[in-house]
Amino acid sequence: MHVERWLRLIAGTFVLASLGLAQVHSPYWLLLTAFVGLNLLQSGFSNWCPMMTFLRALGVRNAGAAGR
Repeated sequence: MHVERWLRLIAGTFVLASLGLAQVHSPYWLLLTAFVGLNLLQSGFSNWCPMMTFLRALGVRNAGAAGR
């Protein structure tokens, strides 16, 4: 899988986990949901996300490099 796909999977997991934790423990977990949403919004404009940098450091390839 490439970086963009991993990023969507991780963001979706964080959102669902924080929604579940907000239901079970505290509504303050919704701040994590807001953080993920704001991060995705800014990455839409800047094409940069901290998680993408982390994934690349772990060796995950970009979509264009997947065939190489």
